[in-house]
Amino acid sequence: MKLLKWLDKNFETYFLIGTLIFMVVIISLQVFLRTFFHFSFSWAEEISRYVMLYQIWVGAALAVKEDAHLRITTFRDRFSKKGQAKLEIFVVVLWTVFAAFMTIKSGQLVNILFSRGQVSPAMQMPIGYAYASVTFGCGLMTFRLLQKLYHEIKNLEV
Repeated sequence: MKLLKWLDKNFETYFLIGTLIFMVVIISLQVFLRTFFHFSFSWAEEISRYVMLYQIWVGAALAVKEDAHLRITTFRDRFSKKGQAKLEIFVVVLWTVFAAFMTIKSGQLVNILFSRGQVSPAMQMPIGYAYASVTFGCGLMTFRLLQKLYHEIKNLEV
């Protein structure tokens, strides 16, 4: 239960910090080797690109959790407080449906890519792992949106 609580609270933050450190080390090593030894790893840029894909999608889920996505609130501000709360629930429901749709469709694409056996050029890793960043991030975003929806509904009833 403690692990689940920790994951719910800190997963995105620790994931993003860890992957950022990993990328800084790999890219710094790559620059150092190219500059001083005229040698480079063939896989360094590729893995950095794929890690960045995961960072983008997990970062989007973290922004949902922290309510940090940009919004235009001109329309919403015209409503009463209760109207704003109802509009927020409607928006979160639409967003959740879209995120769930993206999770399902990207998962189907990942399955197709794994079945075709396509691999990345430098690391010879199945390319489905790179595309799985969308599935992973949107799935996490759907989870965070469901949490947000629960809290919005709970606050509306109070």
